[in-house]
Amino acid sequence: MEPFEKLNGVVAALDRENVDTDQIIPAVYLKRIERTGFGPFLFSAWRFLPDGQPNPDFELNIPGYRGSTILVTGRNFGSGSSREHAPWALLDYGFRVIIAPSFAEIFHKNCFDNGIVPVHLPEEQVNLIMVKAKEEPGYRLNVDLESCLLTDDDGLSIPFVVHNDPTTHEFRRHCLLNGLDDIGLTLQHEDKIAAYEERNIPRPVG
Repeated sequence: MEPFEKLNGVVAALDRENVDTDQIIPAVYLKRIERTGFGPFLFSAWRFLPDGQPNPDFELNIPGYRGSTILVTGRNFGSGSSREHAPWALLDYGFRVIIAPSFAEIFHKNCFDNGIVPVHLPEEQVNLIMVKAKEEPGYRLNVDLESCLLTDDDGLSIPFVVHNDPTTHEFRRHCLLNGLDDIGLTLQHEDKIAAYEERNIPRPVG
């Protein structure tokens, strides 16, 4: 998993609440077994018209949002089924940061396991960033995970957390900064695992 420290990126505004994982990546696209290749199908029911052309009324098709790496959206983002394909699609599309007032629990954990930074902010601060991104497509934010601070060129400075529980916040922040998913955390104890196996696993005779 790629470590995350700092990012300066374009913010795309998706002003919708309760966006579920089937809207993020429809079930018809879940036949792939790789983690990559889902980006082209992100929000496909909204992004494309029935003839396959881009829907000009969908937010992410605004020209100023091209190349965006930060998504600001409404409460309860990632609700619905627990499919890990949702963060895979968001990451493959290019998003490294999602800013919202709240996240669905399983989606929230899946973000950490895939190197996406879920930024928790009070709703009024989310709305402030949302307005900036909507009024000025191409609007950029600096996301500093080391200091847990959002800034922009207009003097905005907002502290944030990645988890509302302080202990879990520090643990998850550490994992994101160091690119540690569950496997990476386990491999930090590889020498102890090897020593345990040496002591406790019988070796074949002869």
